[in-house]
Formats: sequence, structure tokens, C-alpha cells
Amino acid sequence: MTVYVDDMEASYGRMVMCHMLADTTEELLGMADKIGVDRKWLQKAGTHHEHFDIAKSKRTLAVQLGAVQIDRAGLVEILRNRRAAMTASKEVK
Repeated sequence: MTVYVDDMEASYGRMVMCHMLADTTEELLGMADKIGVDRKWLQKAGTHHEHFDIAKSKRTLAVQLGAVQIDRAGLVEILRNRRAAMTASKEVK
């Protein structure tokens, strides 16, 4: 299981932001705790788009703690796989 940070550089005030996502919610929240991102900033919880927007400084820290750097194509692939897994999970129930 893995935590990922993308290479997006979106301005938000004086900050530069990117996305942080993970294979599981538990991993995502665990990394958020480790890098000092409040859990209340979790976006789209429970969906295949679940993620945090994090500042570039937090991205650096996440990578130091083991997060994998991905580009936009990698992000799209992960989201597509997560959507497929969630759909398959619902069909089994």
C-alpha cells in the first residue's frame, strides 16, 4: 500500500499546492497526521477522489517519509483503478 503526491503546482494564496492520495483511507490519514495536515481538510471522503490538497513544503516532508511522487498520468491511472475497485466492491455486495 502506498501514499502518493502529484506534481501539480496550483497557487492558493501565497502557497503552492498539490494532491496527496493513498491506496487506503487509513494510509492517507496516517500520512496527514505525520506531516501535520489536519484531518478536517480531507476532500471527497469515501470516494475514489479522496485526497488532501497539501502545500509544497508538506509534499517534501511526505516524500521524505515515503510518499511516491507521481505525474498527472499517474494520478489519472490511480483514480481510474480506485474507481474500478470501488465499483467491483459494490457489485459483490
